[in-house]
Order: sequence, then C-alpha cells, then structure tokens
Amino acid sequence: MKINLSALTALGISSFALTSCSQSGMHQRPNIIYIMSDDHAYQAISAYGGILKDLAPTPNIDRITREGMRFDRCLVTNSISGPCRAVILTGKYSHLNGFITNEGQKPFDGSQQTFPKLLQKSGYNTAIIGKWHLGSDPTGVDHWEILPGQGNYYNPDFITKDGRHTETGYVTELITYKCLKWLKENKDSGKPFMLMMHHKAPHREWQPGPEELTLYKDVTFPEPTTLFDDYSNRGAAEKSQDMTISKTMRLEEDLKLYKDRGKMKNTGLNRLSPAQMAAWDSVYNPIIRQFYKSDLKGNDLIRFKYQRYLQDYLACIAAVDKSVGEVLDFLKENGLDKNTIVIYASDQGFYLGEHGWFDKRWMFEQSYRAPLIIKWPGVVKPGSINSNMVSNLDLAETFLDMAGVMVPSDMQGRSMVPILKGLTPRNWRKEHYYHYYEYPGSHMVKRHYGISTERYKLIHYYYDIDEWELYDRKSDPEEMKNVYNNPSYASVARNLHKRLQKLMIKYGDSEEFARSFLPK
Repeated sequence: MKINLSALTALGISSFALTSCSQSGMHQRPNIIYIMSDDHAYQAISAYGGILKDLAPTPNIDRITREGMRFDRCLVTNSISGPCRAVILTGKYSHLNGFITNEGQKPFDGSQQTFPKLLQKSGYNTAIIGKWHLGSDPTGVDHWEILPGQGNYYNPDFITKDGRHTETGYVTELITYKCLKWLKENKDSGKPFMLMMHHKAPHREWQPGPEELTLYKDVTFPEPTTLFDDYSNRGAAEKSQDMTISKTMRLEEDLKLYKDRGKMKNTGLNRLSPAQMAAWDSVYNPIIRQFYKSDLKGNDLIRFKYQRYLQDYLACIAAVDKSVGEVLDFLKENGLDKNTIVIYASDQGFYLGEHGWFDKRWMFEQSYRAPLIIKWPGVVKPGSINSNMVSNLDLAETFLDMAGVMVPSDMQGRSMVPILKGLTPRNWRKEHYYHYYEYPGSHMVKRHYGISTERYKLIHYYYDIDEWELYDRKSDPEEMKNVYNNPSYASVARNLHKRLQKLMIKYGDSEEFARSFLPK
C-alpha cells in the first residue's frame, strides 16, 4: 500500500515518525537502562534551562536530551520516594499497590504484578542496583544489589541475596561500577536486558564525593524569586509546614557546619576513613570557621544556608552526571548504543529554595513535576521536546511496550511509546490526579489530593483541615495566590470539581478509602 505522506503530515504525523516505526519493527528487542536519581530537581538539569544551567551544567544527562526526548510535563502521583518507586514498578496508584507513605509503612508487597516480573518472564535479563527503599527484597529480577533504607554516601552497606556487607568508596561511584560490571557480564548473553540503575544522590544530607568536594565551594548561585515567601494568599497547610530553609534546615546535619564533631555520629560521616576525613576537613573546616565568625542573622543567614545547600546538592549531582557519561560511553564502546534505550529520571521533583523550601511532597510545581528524558535510537527524533501530560504512572506500561510485552489491563497508566514515535494519541490525558498521604510526619505537609490540567490546579487538604485551593498557572506560574474563593473563577472551580470526581472514580480512590489508612 502506498502511503500518502502529505495527507499524514496534515494530520500531524511526521515522515520521521513513520520511518522510525518501520525501522524499529526490524530491530531485535531493545535493551533498556533506566537511570533514576533520588530527589533530582528538573531545575538542576541544564537541559531544562533555568537559573542554574550555566553555573552547574549536566553535560552527560544533556547528551541523552540531545539524542532523545525531553518531557516537560512529567507529573508524579504521590511526591515522595518509596511510593513513587512502587508506582513505577506496578503502574498503579499508591492506594492500589499498597505503598502510600515512607513512614510507618509496611514493606512493599513483592508478590504483586510488576513490570520487571513481566519482562523477566518474556526473556529479559533484569537487574536493580542501588537505592531500593521499599522495605522488602526485590522480586522479578535476576540480580539485585541494594542499599539498606536510605543508604550512606561514604563506605556504604549493600544487601544482596547472600546478605549485607560494607564496601569502601563513594556510593555514586560504587553503583556505577556495579552497573558497568553487570552490563559487561550480560552484554553477550544473547538476551535483551533491563537494568534499573538507582542512585542515592542527591538525597539529603547531600554529601559530595571526593572528586566533587571543592566543585562549587566558591560559586554564588542566583536566588529563586520566592526564597522569602511569607505564604500570604494561601491556606493553613502552607503556613504550618516544617520544610523551610530558614527554620527546618539544620546547620550541622544538613550543612555540615559542625561545632561538635561528636554529632557526626548518626550522619554517615562517621563512616569516613582517616584519609577521606582529612580530605573532607580540608574543605569544610575553613567554611565552618568563617561561618561562626560571621554570626549571621535573619535573611543573611537564610541566604548563606541556601548557598551552602546548593553547593553540596549540586556537587552530588555532578557525580551522578559523570556516572551517566560512563554508562553512555560504555554502550558506545561496546556497540550497544544503537539498540539500547536510555532513560534518565528522578523519583519525583524537589525544591531548591522556591517558596523558601527544600524537600518535596506538595502538588506544587517543583515537587509535582519530575525530570524525564528518553533516548531511543532510530525511534525518537533527536532533540525532541514534549509537553504532553505524562506521569510516573506510565513508565511500567512504556517499558513493557518498548519490549513488545502486552500491557496488563489492570495497570492504570498508558504507554508513552506512541508519543516517543511522534504519534501522540488524540485522546491522551488532559488532566492528572494526585494524592499525598504522609501526615503527620516529616515536614508536616498535610494530606491532600487534587487535579491538574494544563492551566489549573485544584487541591483539597483533608483530614484535620478542610480547605480547597485553586491556582491559575497561566496568570500565576509561581503558584503564589489561591483563587478558589475568587468569584471570577467560580465556573472554573465547578468544572474542576466534576473532573476531579470523575478521576477519583476512574482510579478507584476516595477520601473514605484514604481515611482507612489513618492511625486508629
């Protein structure tokens, strides 16, 4: 059959997409490497632009972007680490996969259906190396080496099927070494592989590696415009949280400004060898002396804390970026680059001083939106930028579809493969559902659920308060003003309420169901 290219172009289907579809069908099943960092803000990836791109570039992650597709609206379902990981594994919202919080949570039920199990069953070699953070042992993988809990930056413990042991070195470098070793061992197996390469960095307490200790110590980063947000025009939830740089961020544990070295005991720094500690002290002792000599107060102290935070956080990311480069180089040197899909992502977004915050949890943009970049040679048009509303809920389905494995009907997301081929379905989602559960708990962000469209967010704080918030991202991109009670937005609110109710029914969620998780 002859294809009418001009007619298809009129429908928005590119000739590149058609060629890619044809070519990809001839390939053997692709290898897949999913690289996920913990708490990596999209604002801290230079390919996404922003105020940090020139001062703290990420050239290797940017390589994936140049050769693949950057997603600008990847939204998470529940912005906290463990639950995000469970959603990615299962393709189901937290209330269905059973992992809703980090704190007070039963281990992840590894007996349930996950995409690694389905890939393994279809003939893939599968592995997870690095941070797991789900309490139980991984299932559906041929090889696993995971950090216990949050893990440590220096001389960390690893858990395997044979038990727990300590290794010498920096965690990002060790995870990279282990992943490259596994790839070398499996590249000639005759089977496609799926590697989940999960970095601990740049999770709190942001301890830079030995190669990055001095990287940003003399750099001054621009401040976000909302660093001194006073939360006016918003509700009780924003005013009662405990995640500000000014009050919550600790001088010693977070910023390493130790007056008493004995307090290092439970921070992981006590694991440093004498040589590692000497290198650490050579950098941090002068900073400590100067800080206590300066006796900063008020906004000056907040500004100092912000700079120290970013200097350490971004130094941790520099090591991750180097790791990404090593993996890309390995693939090219071993002739694997043409048939290996590489994905770079974070478990969720993160605050870098916006609204005066660090951490995540909220449905507001920096927390809710995660970086996602996918390179698929011969399929994805290099340098593509996509603004469709995708989600971590879609990753399991996408991985299965990439591998030619049928997507189970009970998964709740959708495969992004058509989007990656330049063929976005006309009925792709125009709205996204969010639900956060962990309250009371760390940072005291109140439970909330809501709906996001391209322009609006409707959020409901329930449990011990009953407040609604509505944000117009077009007129208020920094989400500074709740317009829920503004008469001009009454029709918008009514429409969003109806759409939110339909989404909750679609995904099988409800306030009553959520309340059943509350402590008795």
